[in-house]
Amino acid sequence: MPGRLALVALAIAGTVSAQAPVRRATNLAAVRAYPGFYHARPILVVGQVARLGGDLRISDDEGAIRVIFDGIAPEGLDEVRGELWDLGHMNPDDSRLRAYDLQAVFGIDPAGPWPRPGQVLAILAAEISPAPTPPAATIRSIVLNPARYAGQQVTIAGQFSGRNLLGELPDAPGRSRWDFVLRSADAAIWVTGIRPRGKDEGEEFELSVDARIDTARWLQVSGIVQQSRGLLWIDAAQGALAAAAPTDDAGPDEPEIRVPAAPPPEVMFSAPIEGETDVSMGANVRIQFTRDLDPDTLQGRVRVRYLEVESAERGEPATPAVAFTSEYSAAGRVLTLTFATRLERFRTVKVELLEGIAGADGQRLQPWTLTFAVGGS
Repeated sequence: MPGRLALVALAIAGTVSAQAPVRRATNLAAVRAYPGFYHARPILVVGQVARLGGDLRISDDEGAIRVIFDGIAPEGLDEVRGELWDLGHMNPDDSRLRAYDLQAVFGIDPAGPWPRPGQVLAILAAEISPAPTPPAATIRSIVLNPARYAGQQVTIAGQFSGRNLLGELPDAPGRSRWDFVLRSADAAIWVTGIRPRGKDEGEEFELSVDARIDTARWLQVSGIVQQSRGLLWIDAAQGALAAAAPTDDAGPDEPEIRVPAAPPPEVMFSAPIEGETDVSMGANVRIQFTRDLDPDTLQGRVRVRYLEVESAERGEPATPAVAFTSEYSAAGRVLTLTFATRLERFRTVKVELLEGIAGADGQRLQPWTLTFAVGGS
């Protein structure tokens, strides 16, 4: 999730291994509420599948999402496995779209304005099959069928994930500072109303919502299923938490999702521009990208400095450092650099995006450099 990264000049670049995105069992309410979070990710959802006006759609009581599928889809309550596309998070010239007629497939007028994020959603389905009736309440069955369990008392077991430490959910219900996530296989749900502490074979335990070391523990909890803003949580009562043994309700193996490969992200715009002179001492730097970035890969890979050669020409013993913060906005694919103090006049500034920054699908951004000259005011 986008956040403010405290970065200091001369940060040392590290490396990060790109991992394939993990499928998320979710529901249509969550997808509609947080399309940017699920964009370009493999998902599994359950809903009523039918053809509406010639288009295949999956729907719940609140709305429908377009489904792109080459096979024969059984109409009725189905499981749909595929990759979510939020067209507003893609560019019109994205290579993944070249295989499709935008008007016929997505209802987009190529001559009209491009849709905003969240406005046009589609699931590129790899498989559609009748949804089984869940035999009992599990994290997975609740996430896939929220309307079936909303307002009901349930008992579930799952692996402790702290305050969404594994990034499996798009947002938090914000009920208390002790809210935590339980996960099982490809599904996750929030638990509110209690602290993560209890007894295990007579011994008391208390887990930290901010410590990854505690994510090896499995817990059982009872409470009422609640839903709001596309989020699900268990409103638990005091004393309703206990240690549990690991379980696995992953369901069948996933088919491969075949989606045209996307190009790696590139810088499409910057302000100031390369080589610009007389830039204001109070300016910020804005960099826009062609595709979504993984915000975590920016950490330690953005560097800003004054040119050392100018310091040598001035007889300075050392080049002043440039302190700044960085914020990435997923909505506009924009990285903004804000300087802690005004830039020094008549200095040349060099901004570098270092090796290891990656797009949301793991493809790497080529290292990039911006150089501009600061004016006298």
